[in-house]
Amino acid sequence: MSKKSIKTLLLVEDNPGDARLFRETFKEQGSLDTELTHVRSMSEAEKHLKAHAVDIIILDLGLPDAQGLAAVRRAHVAAPRVPLVVLTGLDDDTLATQALQEGAQDYLVKGQIETRGLLRALRHSVERKIMDDALFGEKERAQVTLNSIGDAVVCTDIEGNITFVNLVAEKMTGWSRQEAAGRPMAEVCRILDATTRKAIPNPMEKAVGQDRTLHLPSSSILIRRDGIEIPIEDSVAPIHDRERHATGAVIVFRDITERKRREDDLSRLAAVVESSYDAIIGLTPQGTILTWNRGAERIFGYSANEAIGQSILFLSPPNLPPESTTFLEKIGRADAVEHFETIRTKKDGTQIQIALTLSPIKNSDGQVVGVSGVARDITESKHLEEMLRKAQKMEGIGLLAGGIAHDFNNLLSVIIGYSEILLDSTHLDTKLHSQCEEIKKAGDRAASLTRQLLAFSRQQLLAPKVLNLNTVVLETGRMLKRLIGEDIEFRTNLDPTLGSVKADPGQIEQVIMNLVVNARDAIPKGGKIVIETRNADLDDKYALRHPPSIAGRYALLAVSDTGIGMDEETTNHIFEPFFTTKELGKGTGLGLSTVYGIVKQSGGFIWVYSEIGHGTIFKIYLPRVDEAVQQSQPCESAPDLFRGTETIFLVEDEESVRALTRTLLEEAGYTVIEARNGTQALETAGNYSGSIHLLLTDVVMPGLNGPNLAESMLVTHPKMKALCMSGYTSTFANFSGLVDSGVRLLQKPFSREVLLRMVREVIDSHEGAKSQSDQ
Repeated sequence: MSKKSIKTLLLVEDNPGDARLFRETFKEQGSLDTELTHVRSMSEAEKHLKAHAVDIIILDLGLPDAQGLAAVRRAHVAAPRVPLVVLTGLDDDTLATQALQEGAQDYLVKGQIETRGLLRALRHSVERKIMDDALFGEKERAQVTLNSIGDAVVCTDIEGNITFVNLVAEKMTGWSRQEAAGRPMAEVCRILDATTRKAIPNPMEKAVGQDRTLHLPSSSILIRRDGIEIPIEDSVAPIHDRERHATGAVIVFRDITERKRREDDLSRLAAVVESSYDAIIGLTPQGTILTWNRGAERIFGYSANEAIGQSILFLSPPNLPPESTTFLEKIGRADAVEHFETIRTKKDGTQIQIALTLSPIKNSDGQVVGVSGVARDITESKHLEEMLRKAQKMEGIGLLAGGIAHDFNNLLSVIIGYSEILLDSTHLDTKLHSQCEEIKKAGDRAASLTRQLLAFSRQQLLAPKVLNLNTVVLETGRMLKRLIGEDIEFRTNLDPTLGSVKADPGQIEQVIMNLVVNARDAIPKGGKIVIETRNADLDDKYALRHPPSIAGRYALLAVSDTGIGMDEETTNHIFEPFFTTKELGKGTGLGLSTVYGIVKQSGGFIWVYSEIGHGTIFKIYLPRVDEAVQQSQPCESAPDLFRGTETIFLVEDEESVRALTRTLLEEAGYTVIEARNGTQALETAGNYSGSIHLLLTDVVMPGLNGPNLAESMLVTHPKMKALCMSGYTSTFANFSGLVDSGVRLLQKPFSREVLLRMVREVIDSHEGAKSQSDQ
């Protein structure tokens, strides 16, 4: 640096002698070109500096209006850029050091000035000030730079006290620069480990001690002055002087709250992807697998290591066209593939049905850079849908079968009734009598078919009672052995702890017989039939997989055979009416449909499992009840014909049935009043003054139905008995209150004997029908 000449010098000294001595010494060593101005107080100095520029200030520390360091500070305020040399009468190193710390460039001791080379000392002070100003400028520029960056910067001295904080650090810590200056770093920057909640040891000391840059743990958090926690990442490095001696340290840290939030969001998204029951797969636009979650591992059987890097086409079955190629072409056009159902092959070779959705992943320019695929295994749901469709189909067929049976019952009532009348009048004509017998037999066979249709459609009148299935199986055992023949082994495996069920014993016998006969026909060359019972507690999971069953406590009745078995197509139709695999004329196709109807009407459900060459098993689940088994009462033999002289009110909307029934009753000695519907019956009964012993009415009629008619007539004929008849019994379930009051049901088609016997039983019963108001 070139030496700078001193043109103007300001001496601030209140002692005239010391001032004269300084002036003389300066003249001896100084330059004649230098102008020296002398003032006696700090106030005069401030006025001069305000009006004039000077190159250097010589300042006495014992002024009348400014003492010691206060004088230094006032001089700096008045002329912050002018070099300052303090003049003191005390050789006090402490005071001199403090003056230098306050910004003085040097100091002179009175009485020693002539020995120090005054001019040289003053020039050095000027040069030092120039250097200090340069350094100050660099420092200012460095501070501006540090304030402009986005990270917090905190500097400390070698003892760990703060010497500098930038604006970002002020904001993050909550401490201003002035408040933080001189404080220990650990007080201003409280840093904890978020995991342990313990303070992290002073990183400055460690960085200086190891003389290297260090990084804090990734879980570090800064506790701001107001207590708010800020996640940070940082580095700490030592500060060196020119001789590479550590003079302090600098810590640089940044607020990573937003990054942590994004990382947390990504972690949550990754957790959702991994925990998803569906397969979530990331692909390149060309179809190469990049990511493979646990759902994909579960569905397809391949681990992530096995799948990543392969083409998505490796899941396509070899016998199906690889439609994935078309999908990728659509994705390339930024189109999505939504819920496409297709087939894929698992690692074990099995094929499954999946619902596939593919969505393009675009960058900021709208270009497709990847593909997100979601696949759901819908094999089970498709199976359940098919089962539900089958159940709905059976319901529809049942409604149709019930309607047909109802209409047929009216016709068969007429056919059977008149054939019985003809049989009574054709004894002398053998040929005609024989022909009438064939008509009667055909009518009976047709009635049997309609009963089976009613059983299938769950419209058959049942007489349920609490029973044990083991008892029913044992009671039908002998008959079953005669049915199946000697070449088939018949066995039972009955659970002695089996719970009770509530069902019609006769209908359950019919179920067992139909199943055993069906099993017998499936074993043409000998084999085995087993009937098994046990308790079964079905949970919600089972019910979900086997609609329309519901969870609960059941008694299981299973009939299995070692016969030829059935394929899936056959098992899908076996419960449908008139479906049969037997030769023409060998079966009606109503046996299993009857079983289905009885089981459903009894509140249970039935499943069949079969494979070609491996036999068949039918499983029937009936709800268990906590009631005692009802013992059967022996039936008393009744006479072949029942007669009477009472008055019977016959109400039937089908004219042919009404005419036949009237004929049968009048031939048995009864007086008959008739009406074609409920409205006409009420009018006729209102005009009839005699006694009505029995109301015989159809259940389903236009306008007023039979049970409601009976209740209305009980008001005017309280001693009247009631008997309802119907070929379609499901409607009668709505009138259980009248049944409990004494109203009984005669199911069509009925024979003459059944009609007359039930009429006689109802008339002779001790309790008559009572209106619901009498209950």
